[in-house]
Amino acid sequence: MEFNSKRILRIAYCVVAFFIFSITGFYIFRNQLLHYFADRKIQHLETTYDLSIHYRQLQFNGLREIDLNEFSIVPNHRDTLLNLRSMKVKLNFLPLLIGEIELNDMSLEHLALTFVKKDSLSNYDFLFKKKNPNETAKKRGYDERVNGLLNMCYDYLPENGTLKDVLISKQKDNNKLALRFATFNVKDNHFDNEIAISEDKEPAQLLRATGVLNHFSKELQLSLTSATPYKKVFIPYLNKHYHAHVAFSSLLYSMTKSKHFSYTSLNGELMINGLEVSHKALSPEVIQLNRGRINYAVNIGSNYIELDSAQTIVQFNRLLFSPYIRAEKNNNKWHFMVGLDKPWFNSNDLFASLPQGLFGNLKGLRTTGQLAYHFLLDLDMANLNAMRLESNLSQRFFHIVSYGKTDLNRMNREFMYTAYDNGRPVRTFPIGPSWAHYTPIDSIPLIMQWAVLESEDGTFFKHHGFRLDMLRSALIYDLQKKRFARGGSTISMQIIKNVFLNRNKNIARKLEEAFIVWLIENEHITSKQRLLEVYFNIAEWAPNIYGIWEASNFYFNKRPQQLSLEECICLASLIPKPKHFTSSFGVNKETGEIILRGYYANYYRLIARLMAARGVISHAQADSIHAYVHLTGRARNSFVIHRDSTTIQQNEMILNDSIVPQAAFPPSI
Repeated sequence: MEFNSKRILRIAYCVVAFFIFSITGFYIFRNQLLHYFADRKIQHLETTYDLSIHYRQLQFNGLREIDLNEFSIVPNHRDTLLNLRSMKVKLNFLPLLIGEIELNDMSLEHLALTFVKKDSLSNYDFLFKKKNPNETAKKRGYDERVNGLLNMCYDYLPENGTLKDVLISKQKDNNKLALRFATFNVKDNHFDNEIAISEDKEPAQLLRATGVLNHFSKELQLSLTSATPYKKVFIPYLNKHYHAHVAFSSLLYSMTKSKHFSYTSLNGELMINGLEVSHKALSPEVIQLNRGRINYAVNIGSNYIELDSAQTIVQFNRLLFSPYIRAEKNNNKWHFMVGLDKPWFNSNDLFASLPQGLFGNLKGLRTTGQLAYHFLLDLDMANLNAMRLESNLSQRFFHIVSYGKTDLNRMNREFMYTAYDNGRPVRTFPIGPSWAHYTPIDSIPLIMQWAVLESEDGTFFKHHGFRLDMLRSALIYDLQKKRFARGGSTISMQIIKNVFLNRNKNIARKLEEAFIVWLIENEHITSKQRLLEVYFNIAEWAPNIYGIWEASNFYFNKRPQQLSLEECICLASLIPKPKHFTSSFGVNKETGEIILRGYYANYYRLIARLMAARGVISHAQADSIHAYVHLTGRARNSFVIHRDSTTIQQNEMILNDSIVPQAAFPPSI
């Protein structure tokens, strides 16, 4: 027993002696070791990234304080990236024993970090340089990448520090953006400082930044406001490069990181007040949001990122909801899932919460009753045809008290309609008896009505404004083609777009269109018959040819009631491309007739069979249908026809005995 005790003591003495000698050796040779490791790392970086890295002085003061003076990084043949006059850092001692670096205190003076890009060359290209393809390394998961980035922020930003005369700037050609602070103090992980942001020669904005950055609790808090009372913070750079304006009164952000066995969680809050956003892709007006808040919970795994609806609350103005979003990558293919279930809530909370400037036609709309909403999108890019799309806005005891800015009842009486060409009004005419070309629905043959319905929206009389099957098919087709190749709009949506909304193609218009369609269809503000009547009187069939009366006359020199079955199906086929109607026809060189091209035969048979299935025509008529029509109206003047040694060019159209270039006519709305 005594022998074992002495042996343990000897081992303990040896361990203590080893540590003493190690610490003593480290203390004596600390600067040599510091230079050795620093120079090796610098040499590696210079060789790998073609840099010149220099310092005048690098040394230890005591055991855990390092001084660095006159430090610079210059990419070869490029502008200087970093210049530092002096920096003192004090390290936490215990992490050093296991090879980890944690900053306890920092004192920094005169730092200039300058990102410069001229044409296609920049002094920071090396940051995006790909590794040698011969070097193989295990691919890190998303959770490991996030952990590494956040740990670096927490470890390398000090608990206490003073930063003086710091300038961070980005210069691209003639545009320069700069962030500067004369003094930035951090005390016990808390900071409260002023930052100046300037762009080009414009006056600098003075911002106040307060918050917490705590290494031990893995906590980040940031509050950003203008240092000038009653002024908003404007986000620079966006306006000059993206023609976007973004400003806010105050912004609060917080985040706490927690590591679990197979994933990392980020929990926190983002709150913004007095938000202003302006961009033509969103809305032609300035969008204003008084109050927006997100309490979020983001889970990050090795191959996925998800927003957890159980712990997430999104609020804008009076409306609150909890969305679920997940993006997962398997075999280089993404799988997206978006879900939202909003149980019954006061309907007026929705319309009162819509941001100002985003839905102009709904401004002032007042309602009673309750609404509930369900949405699901399950999209696997590896199997597009398996996409699931669900959307349903339910109502109970819902009623519109007042329409507000726009009278949604306007289509129930005669109203003025304006046709547009690329946002420019080109024709205004009444939709009602006072227009000579107005055609009531009972004057439009059933075969004409159903030829268009089967072509554009076969379930028009059954749906409530939307067809998810059409939207789903259109989305799958667009994703397969990797472009916007097909739309999923119903006739109701097309009418609302043309009658109520501006011609600016943006996200806000599509959302506003959906709201108005739902209101008109579900509240039965305008009957289906009247909607169809309006459609047949505003539809564009050719450049500057609107409504079924003008179309019948222009193509066949007839009135709508005189159209044959083949002519009705022909007109239905032209609605999707009125500007390019000439591509559907050809010239019979023997007879000089303008006839429909042969490849429309299958289209004719399909539409005729659908009409026969509804009892609009007989099956015998459907079986005997032929895709043969020839133009007898003014439309034939759009084609090259050799007649009496006179050639009429295809890019001209004869109207009222005068030749008018086709380019003068407006495109489809």
